[in-house]
Amino acid sequence: MARLILFTLLIAFFLNCSALVSAVDLTSTGSTLALDGVPYYIPSTAYTSISNFQSQILTGSSTTFDGLVPVTVVDADAASFNLQQLGQTISSFGSDDDVWGEGFLSIVFIQYTGVTANYVFNNSATISGTNQTSLLSVLHTQTSSVIPQGPYFLSSNGALYQPYRLYSDTSGAFTQPLIPAAGVVGTYSALPATVPGIDSPGIAVPSRLYYTKTADQPLAGVRTGIKDIYDVAGVRTSDGNRAFYGLYPPKTANAVPVQRLIDAGAILVGKMKTSQFANGETATDDWVDYHAPFNPRGDGYQDPSSSSSGPGSGTGSYPWLDLTLGSDTGGSIRGPSQVQGVFGNRPSHGLVPLTGVMPLAPELDTAGFLTRDPIIWTAAAKVLYGSNITFPTQSPAKIQTIGFPVPGEIASDPVVAESNAIILDFLSKVESFLGSNATALNYTAMWDQTKPNASLDSLDIFLNRTYPTLISKEETKNVRNLFYADYAAVHDRRLPFVDPVPLVRWAFGDSLPASELDVAVNNKTIFEDWWDSHIMINETDACDGIIIYTAGVSIVYRNAYIGPPSPPFGFDDSQISIFAEIPDFVVPLGSAAYNSTITNHTEVLPVSVDILGKALPLLAAHPIRTLQSGAAQILHVLDFNHPDVTLLIFLSLAAKGCDGLIFSLVGDLYTAGIVTMPEAGQTITGGEILFRRGWGS
Repeated sequence: MARLILFTLLIAFFLNCSALVSAVDLTSTGSTLALDGVPYYIPSTAYTSISNFQSQILTGSSTTFDGLVPVTVVDADAASFNLQQLGQTISSFGSDDDVWGEGFLSIVFIQYTGVTANYVFNNSATISGTNQTSLLSVLHTQTSSVIPQGPYFLSSNGALYQPYRLYSDTSGAFTQPLIPAAGVVGTYSALPATVPGIDSPGIAVPSRLYYTKTADQPLAGVRTGIKDIYDVAGVRTSDGNRAFYGLYPPKTANAVPVQRLIDAGAILVGKMKTSQFANGETATDDWVDYHAPFNPRGDGYQDPSSSSSGPGSGTGSYPWLDLTLGSDTGGSIRGPSQVQGVFGNRPSHGLVPLTGVMPLAPELDTAGFLTRDPIIWTAAAKVLYGSNITFPTQSPAKIQTIGFPVPGEIASDPVVAESNAIILDFLSKVESFLGSNATALNYTAMWDQTKPNASLDSLDIFLNRTYPTLISKEETKNVRNLFYADYAAVHDRRLPFVDPVPLVRWAFGDSLPASELDVAVNNKTIFEDWWDSHIMINETDACDGIIIYTAGVSIVYRNAYIGPPSPPFGFDDSQISIFAEIPDFVVPLGSAAYNSTITNHTEVLPVSVDILGKALPLLAAHPIRTLQSGAAQILHVLDFNHPDVTLLIFLSLAAKGCDGLIFSLVGDLYTAGIVTMPEAGQTITGGEILFRRGWGS
């Protein structure tokens, strides 16, 4: 009887084990390997399979890993394609792409469509300019199923996998790396791979050879990072806050600006760090939930500026990253662009709907780019802003400057003196290029003389509280209150952690009566109307002038302790564009030397200028504020995890601005050699980024 009971128990045990095993969901997430010392991620899903594949061609390959062989696909456009042409094509691969390497030459598939090949199957040859013998194999494909040329890994059953090269995020610019989700177009998942070492996580980039730009996809293959206040389908949005990231589920749709980039062929490689809830924070004191990204320039320990800190850091650090999408409410694109020495734009307000983007102050929020490449910059702008910008053929006839150094006067500070010389040299070249002499603009004095009401204060007093009032009152209503309520509902009425800067700003908003928001909007509108009627006179639809100003060289060490945060009171040149709703573009010019207290060496930091454009006539005289969330004119929809909640929506009805004029001007200056393309690295001319403290000469 005892044996029977034991036997019965054993049968029951194995049946239960079988049930457990059958219930297990085991899914491959891909694999990683290294080829010639370069790390790669291989997705679990093959790109395609080679029809009529004959596995014996793998027999002679000495380079295999887990049944995978590195191969190269090359297009041949005629039967006369020969070894010399093959060598030239392979040479271009090495210069054009950072994913492909000679390790992929063990087998070369020569792809033909509609022609008869001269090559014999399984023919070995040494390709000119390389150091190895390759097995050449003909690959016949239909026009409709052409395989993009470039590097692949081939399995024994003919499956062809597109590898991603893995890079370390050494500057800490990203919150999470992304790859396309298998089988769902336009949806993404977190990269399930990393690179060994302290500089994790890894960022995965596909080969540039897979993509060809077209009229429909002008951004094909452009590797793009997204500031982590934009929703990306399939992954969570953090807004720079750990509790927020954990509270809300992955998004089901892309933010409108993100979707436009995807539709144009942009390759999303990751979401990038933002200071918390897009408020301005200074490294390192203000950053608590996440560590501030590193500014690669100079000694490597300068503040990266904010709030588009990750996009700025990544653009300045990584040659493999082409474009980043940031946001600018009060300087969040322009500050990081200036200190990292890259191109950046705050556009005219209202050029693109911000649905699916965390709002700071809808009256001021804009979406723009940071990049090293002015050609990509313009192409991306055409995609993002569409018909809301035009590109005039004429150059600006009028140049004005704000706060420029006086020629012949040399500043006592050598950093300022060198910066001034670079700025004045640029201005001289622009004057010659445009055939126009610049005039100095003292807009604060003009305000005092022509302000709409003599009883109004000077600008520094009149607008002193406008910006902090707008951002604090709007963000507490549109972000904080909903976040706090949702968090409390699932955490026994607890409060989430929030960094000091947002807390101080929100507290300031709480201290103000609701009517102060209307006062701030009114003051902004008064300034905007005055600017359009007295400075960049808004009488025609002509984009006929620019204003250039400079913020100088910024030296802000990230290892310095700072005082407690306070609301961002005040008014300066950088806020002209946010209140006047006009474009403000950062253009890098050169570098100025300084003595670093970090390295005990002379290092250099970027010097740049800002170019302001004109606002064209408005469709409506003033912004409108409404409670009607279904209004047809809405450009900025704040669903913010609560699509059923009616929010106070800000409608920007601004017509097209003169953004296209500045894009065209910068492109012309680049073609003429007056503006150059900055490099990634320690300086805007490149160089290895410094990681450690140095001593001696």
